[in-house]
This record gives sequence, structure tokens and C-alpha cells, in this order.
Amino acid sequence: MSNPSNTPTAVSCLEQGGVILYPTEAVFGLGCDPDNQQAVEQLLVIKQRPVEKGLILIADNYGQLLKYVDDAKLPMDKRADIFSSWPAPITWVMPAAKSTPKWLTGQFDTIAVRVSNHPTVKRLCQEFGKPLVSTSANLTGQETVTSIAQAQLQFAEQVGFYVDEPLGGNTQPSTIKDAMTGKVFRG
Repeated sequence: MSNPSNTPTAVSCLEQGGVILYPTEAVFGLGCDPDNQQAVEQLLVIKQRPVEKGLILIADNYGQLLKYVDDAKLPMDKRADIFSSWPAPITWVMPAAKSTPKWLTGQFDTIAVRVSNHPTVKRLCQEFGKPLVSTSANLTGQETVTSIAQAQLQFAEQVGFYVDEPLGGNTQPSTIKDAMTGKVFRG
């Protein structure tokens, strides 16, 4: 069962530039405000992830992602595949809008985005009013944490708020596909 009382505190943390830990479809994720460079840099330090790799944005609906995606570059024949696959644990790598900051895209001119059906993610994005940065809750190259207690041991005060709600029940992280070619980066 979700606990809506968690959300205002998690959203407050996001609004203040903090990093939160929250459940996704398969794993716990670290997230922050994608428009706050300092928050994204803090998340990258916590995770020990280089900015060049880029990050995923997770949203309640595609409309929340339009600011970051160059929607006009999506071919009509690819749109059916993309939009019929959501909401689900499928991340699409799309052309990034020119205004999308490099702290999100890294070395790429694309942005990885997902519309989630996880109730906690949906609620957080609705109440925050935009997508969240979403990256697995682990140090780069290490196993993802599997519980709030394990996360608190690993990240301690580096994470501003821990959303203690259930994972979505999937056993694998999201599939990542190229929106232009259909190529699978992670299956």
C-alpha cells in the first residue's frame, strides 16, 4: 500500500534541490529535479557516475517530457511503437531538445525517457509537476540496493528523503530502446 503522507516530504526535498530514493518498477531509484544542476551533480557524486553517461528521466505522462525531447524529430512511423508501449518499464532514447542541459544528456544529443505506471512514481511526478531524474540506487558498477534499510546504510544523509513504499514487482530494470532505430540497448 502506498503512503501518501510520504509525498509532501519527498516533494519538499525535490523542491529544495535534494536527492530522494524511491521505488520504481523493479529497483529503488535515486532521483532529483532534472532542472536543478546542483541537485543532478549531487546525485552523480552520490552514485559515483560520470556526467558523460547521461541520465534517464521518468514521468507520469509524455507531456511532462516534452520540454526535454525534440518531439518534431520523432518519425511518425516510430510514434506508435513508443506511445503504445507506455506506461511501462520501457525507456526510449529520443532526440533531446536543444535546450536540454548537458548535465542530463551527457555526451549525447539524445535523452532517455520513460513514462511509468508505478503508482509512487506517478504520484511523485504529479505532485512535483514534472519528471524526475531516475537512476538505479547503487554505486556505479555495484549491485542495486534492495531495501530501504540497505539504502540508508549505503547512502546515509547523502539522500535527503527515503520513500519507503513497495517496488513494482518487475525482476529486471527497464528495457532501453533507441526511438529512431528500435535497437535495444538493455533488454
